Amino acid sequence: MNLPPKVTSRAFDRLAEIGAAADGKALRVAVEGGGCSGFQYDIALDAPKEDDLILEGCGQQVVVDSISLPFLANATIDFSEELIGARFIIENPNATSACGCGTSFSM
Repeated sequence: MNLPPKVTSRAFDRLAEIGAAADGKALRVAVEGGGCSGFQYDIALDAPKEDDLILEGCGQQVVVDSISLPFLANATIDFSEELIGARFIIENPNATSACGCGTSFSM
């Protein structure tokens, strides 16, 4: 069964830290063609649009457009802080392989 993506409290907390909602922005997670594995994630702060799925928590929003939604079914959107840097990450069970960069995948 395909469920919408989930967002961790760590990701919502990071959005709150950067004040995304105060600027009327949400974290937009989209899937586009390209990258070294065929698809790539596009993650940016953006205003919600009419056809977006809106996921809310801690007064913050994460939005996914209707075209990207099937690619992100059952995925988890998280925030990671490591020695190499801090970033939003996608744990996507639909991806059959991923590139070392962490933003490119195939299905």
